[in-house]
Amino acid sequence: MAKISVIGVGYVGLVTSACFADLGNEVYCVDIDERKVEMLRQNKVPFFEPGVEELIARHAAAGRLHFTTHYEEAVPNSDFIFICVGTPMADTGAAELRYVRMAAESIGPHLQKYTIIINKSTVPIGTGDMVTEILSQYTDPGNFALVSNPEFLREGSAVSDAFSPDRIVLGAVDRAAAEKVAELHAPLNAPVIITDLRTAEMIKYASNAFLATRISFINEMAQICERLGADVREVARGMGMDRRIGPHMLNAGVGYGGSCFGKDVSALAYMAEAQDCHPQLLQAVMEINEDARLRFVRKLEGIVGDLSGRTIGVLGLSFKPNTDDMRDAPSIVIVTRIRELGGGVKAYDPVAMPRAEETMPWVTYCATPYDVAKGADALLIVAEWNEFRQLDMARIRDLMHQPVLLDGRNIYEPAEMRRLGFHYYGVGRP
Repeated sequence: MAKISVIGVGYVGLVTSACFADLGNEVYCVDIDERKVEMLRQNKVPFFEPGVEELIARHAAAGRLHFTTHYEEAVPNSDFIFICVGTPMADTGAAELRYVRMAAESIGPHLQKYTIIINKSTVPIGTGDMVTEILSQYTDPGNFALVSNPEFLREGSAVSDAFSPDRIVLGAVDRAAAEKVAELHAPLNAPVIITDLRTAEMIKYASNAFLATRISFINEMAQICERLGADVREVARGMGMDRRIGPHMLNAGVGYGGSCFGKDVSALAYMAEAQDCHPQLLQAVMEINEDARLRFVRKLEGIVGDLSGRTIGVLGLSFKPNTDDMRDAPSIVIVTRIRELGGGVKAYDPVAMPRAEETMPWVTYCATPYDVAKGADALLIVAEWNEFRQLDMARIRDLMHQPVLLDGRNIYEPAEMRRLGFHYYGVGRP
């Protein structure tokens, strides 16, 4: 059993803490937000992520999980300390590192024995060197080692990803320290890659940038398919059967969102430009993604005409299913643009409405999808929650002012929707 501290109790920090507690370790979760810490002490998770609350309750009751706002309570006895704080996007497009600096400055004074510090936050290349420099101001460099261990958790599937990772990436100057972190992960039986600090940091950015590129690529293909009368879903299926390409992340829609892809592609482009590189592909990925959202609204205008005074229903507000995360959600751009054009919006999401209301208080939030459909001039599918696949679509049709259905995630079959009497429009489908 190792003694572990995890700094930051957001999505990554809390899932990481729960995972290592489940593996039998004693884990201290440290956060400066007293409200969050108090919620967690009551076994309440401050965000929606399937499976996390059950793990927190079980391991807190077993005495393997502790929550505190005090570094001095957690750091001195820790064998490993994971830094899992946020790295939001700055106005310049770069990753903001103030929380990483604060974490390092708060850890340093309390290091009392040899400890391995692990950067799990997504950080710009070279951040490991910065953290090492900060810690060295408080203690002898021989008293700690710095390891980069980027996370690859998908919101909505974070618990399963934590217990069944595709790979464990570790970067360090001190290989022995990286091997100790590998031992900590050994019960997960995942492949381990050990490399230098900067390469490990780059693997995270390159992975997210590539996945974002696949999404933007298929969305550009969808636009071409619509104009030429091809079906992008069949195109993606045909492409995905090629083993060199594979089927993943080829679902056309209204673009990616969330806390990772947008800021990570932007941060990588910023780093590239700072080194006199020309990240034209990354720039195109970001432009295509933004246009996918606005093009969806333009399509709506083309179908129903002037949006002024119209009532538009929106199903799905979070950036993806199985999360309440509204960060960079496509729905924000879509709903805001509809409002700018004079339309009114009614919306429903299974879990994200409280968070959505903080950003878009002018929206009418409804208790059910059927309430959204009532009197709507058009209904938009923006996030593909499974519950939307099981709706009584005939009832939806009868409740609407006019049965216009824009499926931004291609969850319905066009022929069936048209048989039911909808004017159906998918993304990239003729």
